[in-house]
Amino acid sequence: MSTPRLLISAAHKSSGKTTLAIGLARALVERGLAVQTFKKGPDYIDPMWLARASHRPCFNLDPHLMQDGEIAALFGQRAAGADLSLVEGNKGLYDGLALDGSNSNAALAHRLQLPVLLVIDARGMTRGIAPLILGYQAFDPAIRIGGVILNQLGGARHEAKLRAVIEHYTDVPVLGAVQHDARLVVRERHLGLMPDAELCDADAQVRGIATAVASQVDLDRVIALADSAAAWSAGGLRVAHSRANAPDVRIGIARDAAFGFYYPDDLAALEAAGARLVPFDTLHDAHLPAVDGLLIGGGFPETALAGLQSNVSLRAELRAAITGGLPTYAECGGLMYLARSIRWGDRQAQMVGVIPGDAVMHDRPVGRGYVQVAETRHFPWPSGGATQAVRLGHEFHHSSLENLAPGLRFAYEVQRGHGIDGRRDGVLMHNLLASYVHLRHGAGNPWPQRFVAFVRQRLARAGAGARVRTPQVA
Repeated sequence: MSTPRLLISAAHKSSGKTTLAIGLARALVERGLAVQTFKKGPDYIDPMWLARASHRPCFNLDPHLMQDGEIAALFGQRAAGADLSLVEGNKGLYDGLALDGSNSNAALAHRLQLPVLLVIDARGMTRGIAPLILGYQAFDPAIRIGGVILNQLGGARHEAKLRAVIEHYTDVPVLGAVQHDARLVVRERHLGLMPDAELCDADAQVRGIATAVASQVDLDRVIALADSAAAWSAGGLRVAHSRANAPDVRIGIARDAAFGFYYPDDLAALEAAGARLVPFDTLHDAHLPAVDGLLIGGGFPETALAGLQSNVSLRAELRAAITGGLPTYAECGGLMYLARSIRWGDRQAQMVGVIPGDAVMHDRPVGRGYVQVAETRHFPWPSGGATQAVRLGHEFHHSSLENLAPGLRFAYEVQRGHGIDGRRDGVLMHNLLASYVHLRHGAGNPWPQRFVAFVRQRLARAGAGARVRTPQVA
């Protein structure tokens, strides 16, 4: 495979690599290139910004939740249609769960033969930058660090000193030097960057970042580094997301400023399984569309309490539909929305009220990182070809589900992670499964096919009149 490609990584997290990746993606698009972005690891928000910058969906490459062949197939399929592929790492170049580094950014660079563009937060550094770069080179000589971008510089003198040190002690070229500029920082809150959909000036911010990056990074040399990537083959593997037949079930999907945490390839897998995805807006749509099932993903419902509470008609229709047996899958923010209420500090708002409990926000994360859960005997979805009942996923929530009614059934026993109470996750009621764990299609976990099969199964049992028939939302 000859598609130019590179990995943007860093010495450590919070080095500014996401901002630089956003700026590089848009700057290269403005050069006339078709840029395909990828994000390493579990993340929803960075990919939203990268997708906005590149005008193409951003895809996650997760060595913990995906098998090597799945990563290669997804990358090969999506990179094939681009002039240049840009992979943004997570944390530092050598960081990862495994002691042997098998799920690190460096391991991904090995698998996909990606030259590395290393971002270094150079605040307070001068001569010490040389042993840092030399150490990163020596730690794994098979990794090719093809260039560095110096970030958060304190001025022209600072830049000149760093360039002189790097040129004298190393053979790594400096491809960019970006001065400290508070205007380039994407706003953050408790779970990282703010989603682009919540900001009215997101496009203007991306353009501003791209302009600053283009003026301080040598784009020609970045393109040359991507062009220098060795020939690589996905081994003939393909991502099986093509739809064989016309969709036969309609699944409503919450997509708005409050909910938007979905992996693009998971949505493609839902469509390939026979679902037509019908978006609805929890903040502005007064009625549900005509659907056979519901998907309410993660997001930040706590930041939209007033809007969610004030949409009384939609909340009532959701409550009636779900308690009436409409197959529904909700993750994290979706679980919070389906609870009785959400409380954040001194504010509390009424939510859908299907789940007999209250979501309460906390200052620190309650659950964070990769999880492993085992399906209980109550798990409702068909197997869908899944060969084992243990599932891998991730969670990142500052809320807990409190005041739960006794006697509830749960879909999962938590083996690693927190879930709802440290032992269990996945509230089961009616035909609803609502959990804190975020699932990912792959690694023997075909959840989209299983959920669509469940929707289809319940629709067949209930008969043709079972579809929720409320006024359709255009």
